[in-house]
Amino acid sequence: MTTDTRPSSAPPVSADQLAALLAAMKDSDSVELKLTVPTEEHRATIARLPIDPVEAQPRQVFFFDTPDLALDRAGIVVRARRIQGGDGDTVVKLRPVVPADLPGSLRKSPSFKVEVDVLPGGIGVCSGSLKGVTTGADIRQVVEGARPVSKVFTKEQRAFFADHAPAGLDMDALVPLGPTFILKSVFKAKELGRRVVTELWLYQDGSRILEVSTKCAPHEAFQVAAEARVYLHEHGVTVGGQQATKTRTALEYFSRQFAASAGTQPGGDDGARTTTRKAKAEPEASAPSESPAETAPAS
Repeated sequence: MTTDTRPSSAPPVSADQLAALLAAMKDSDSVELKLTVPTEEHRATIARLPIDPVEAQPRQVFFFDTPDLALDRAGIVVRARRIQGGDGDTVVKLRPVVPADLPGSLRKSPSFKVEVDVLPGGIGVCSGSLKGVTTGADIRQVVEGARPVSKVFTKEQRAFFADHAPAGLDMDALVPLGPTFILKSVFKAKELGRRVVTELWLYQDGSRILEVSTKCAPHEAFQVAAEARVYLHEHGVTVGGQQATKTRTALEYFSRQFAASAGTQPGGDDGARTTTRKAKAEPEASAPSESPAETAPAS
């Protein structure tokens, strides 16, 4: 989905990697094409795409992991999301996965899906996600320490976690990492004939990530990617530099914050010894007083 004519910082994709990506796409439920917009291009991108900042939906995302990110190293993501209006949802995600190796009973679950995320340059990762529904109030009680972490996840999610988490690590021993404040906008790209999602992830230190994405069926991924590239070029959207993943950026940021508050080093032995420590999340990031188009710097 890149329209940048400058050399990409992404490493070249080998034939073996491409073959694995094609195999994963064949057996996946959907493909999500993603790109991260350079920070200096945020304002221009928001202005050039049919995004209405006033209609953006505010969200809060919390990840749950050990302070030294043991789950992340094991390829597991545990997340809860509060959504405007009182709703909430949860996910336990495993990545990477080989779709053909997953149990048939899991693939038949209506709460489970296999999706391939594809970044500019043809780099992709296949993940299996087990989703659940909860409320924003329940998630808030968990991150405030009033309820165990496991209480906002379904029985099916807890079993999935137990099957793949590092030995001896209980879900209720995880600490909340967050919140990350998000503004989500959705628009219909007429030229593409499909829905496009933009998410602005805001962190307490003022840094942010702007991601543009669209989903499609596996068999149409290459066609949609080509059409999306043309669409972005025609709207003056450029993409270059290192692609940032929202989950990894958030985990590393809040792991550093946790380590600083606990007087330990993220990823070190001291961090590992704090895995059973109960901790409240960072103070909630307040919504920006201006729209995303106004808060982003001029490009």
